[in-house]
Amino acid sequence: MSSFVSSTGGIPSVGDVPRHIAIIMDGNGRWAKKRFLPRVAGHTRGVETVREMVKACLARGVSFLTLFAFSSENWRRPEGEVSFLMQLFVKALKQEVKRLHANGVRLRVVGDLSRFDPALQEMIALAEAETAANERLTLTVCANYGGRWDILQAANRLAAAEPAKVGAWTEHDLAPYLAMSYAPEPDLFIRTGGEQRVSNFLLWQLAYSELHFTDVLWPEFDCSALDEAIASYRRRERRFGRTSEQLQASPPSSPHA
Repeated sequence: MSSFVSSTGGIPSVGDVPRHIAIIMDGNGRWAKKRFLPRVAGHTRGVETVREMVKACLARGVSFLTLFAFSSENWRRPEGEVSFLMQLFVKALKQEVKRLHANGVRLRVVGDLSRFDPALQEMIALAEAETAANERLTLTVCANYGGRWDILQAANRLAAAEPAKVGAWTEHDLAPYLAMSYAPEPDLFIRTGGEQRVSNFLLWQLAYSELHFTDVLWPEFDCSALDEAIASYRRRERRFGRTSEQLQASPPSSPHA
């Protein structure tokens, strides 16, 4: 069971650097279209941005980075694009896992992986096993993931594990069955590409996250854009239901308490 404090069950610790950053990587297709390139070129360039963001988070002391790579609704996209994204996922695993491992990054992939090709499922399992002991940064890739799916699968697992408590479950009971029970709730949520919605991403976990929307397209999202998002986070007053006066009267919390 996770030892992290829930934003609705207690007061999570707050630091100058977000412990957990979650990102919807939007704008790959539009980036390509602006350059008269096929949409898939944007996805390829987006993988390079992922690599840069991992480096940036390591340098800034971020402990958890969660990326929305493929939603459960993305199967509705053109078949050719979906096929390319699956191939790109395989290629990225082949090319990046050794680098992640060498840099102390733990890789987790969450979502309904049963729809993926068995070979891809095996690659994911091997990558997770290889990096399981790493502690500098946990990189979570959400693939065939949806926030509603996450809550439903957690509820179903809880029902199977504790049927006698039906009708008396609490948030504390459900939390260990969520797909990302191993991580604290995101401190900072970023969406690139100009859209301002959460699009079925981490619906449970984003309850008290600070939201940052930027017009920067994902392939152009760089360290300065990340620093701008972190700066906006630092300007927020994270009250978790309290008043400003209560916040000012309370002692500062350690960033990783």
